[in-house]
Amino acid sequence: MPESPVPEAQTAGPHSELPHTQHQPELPLFGIKVMDLSRALAGPYAASLLSDMGATIVKVESVKGGDSARSWAPFDGDHSLYFDSANRGKSSIAVDFYTPAGKKILWDLAVASDVLIENFRPGVLASTGLEPELLRAANPRLIIASVTGFGPTGPLSQTAGLDQVAQGMSGLMSVTGLDEEHMYRVGVPIVDLVTGIYTAFGIASALAGRKEGGAGSAVSASLLETGLSLSAFQGQQYLSTGEVPVPRGNNHPVLSPYGVFKSADIPLIIAVGSEKQWVQLCALLGAPELAEHPDYLTSRLRTVHRAELKELIDGLLARQTAAQWLADLRAEGIPAGPIYNYAQAFADPQVQHLQMVQTVRRSDGTALPLLRGPVSINGHAPVVAKAPPALGQDTLAVLEGLGLSAEQIAGLLDAGVVHDGAPSSQTTAQVRGG
Repeated sequence: MPESPVPEAQTAGPHSELPHTQHQPELPLFGIKVMDLSRALAGPYAASLLSDMGATIVKVESVKGGDSARSWAPFDGDHSLYFDSANRGKSSIAVDFYTPAGKKILWDLAVASDVLIENFRPGVLASTGLEPELLRAANPRLIIASVTGFGPTGPLSQTAGLDQVAQGMSGLMSVTGLDEEHMYRVGVPIVDLVTGIYTAFGIASALAGRKEGGAGSAVSASLLETGLSLSAFQGQQYLSTGEVPVPRGNNHPVLSPYGVFKSADIPLIIAVGSEKQWVQLCALLGAPELAEHPDYLTSRLRTVHRAELKELIDGLLARQTAAQWLADLRAEGIPAGPIYNYAQAFADPQVQHLQMVQTVRRSDGTALPLLRGPVSINGHAPVVAKAPPALGQDTLAVLEGLGLSAEQIAGLLDAGVVHDGAPSSQTTAQVRGG
């Protein structure tokens, strides 16, 4: 894949200072320190979104392999691309969570932070020595954000939950697929990703509220609550009418014509969202009489008769290629687009213009084309401040930032309390300046 024409982001080496200066001071979360104890996707994605807005993120991982996502496919050599996709802009420290010295490091990091993000089962955080009430007594301004599978209380609160389980239990899969016999998961872990977005939103809200009242807050999000929140009008339809929605394939469930249509060569998406656009589409297709047909006078009627209408539109679209129709539809202001695979999506001129792909370098020097964050501030798109970290690559810098001496750090390394990603035969010598 061609590299984006964006300068490579500066990447901290294994023993460099934490990347406070890699963010621009005008970013809204510049100076905010986040301790990221989360694993897999939802929590890590939330932390990366905060990094996009200028926060400094320290990802705290176990010396026993770190974030479980590091072992998940797909791979680029030894690098998990699953992990890389959700951990931009962070530093990593590897700690033994259950030794007294390791617990002391966790405590010191938490007390020095503005935000702590975790996605353990309820109660596990306290078992690491990070009892929320004690932390707030030591740092009243600390915001603790917790991500769970099913919520912090209730009969399933101690039950493990992952994205597809939440997709199934929330009803999301029941409206995704060809029909009631063919229900599908969404092709990306949508519940995890949106839970990350909701968590970042909750944290940002708590940070704004902290400026007013001075105290931190407890932020909670769960995969099940997120999945239910995504029901939108589908869930509301059941709540208000008792009617259970069913999958509609590639057709919009309540608007028509809105979905995938055939052309002379490849399918295309046409999305008619207003009566004006419906009249425009009929004229463009060379069939203005359709706009006056009694079966198609309103959006509700068009939805009732969607099958016959789709067949008519497919026949009219067969006269031109998708590219020709797209040019005409867009000229009329009717939303339309192709169905891309990811190679085509990244090659699209609009995507390339937005410079969404930035190339960074990992600590081992390998290049990584990485998606930047999607939210711009004052017209400036975010820059990937730091490549996803190797396990423990910033351990020394983080410990130095906590005020530990070289001798103390060397002792922790020798005892296996922390790990810095370096070969064990060189670790102590590096810290001691050997």
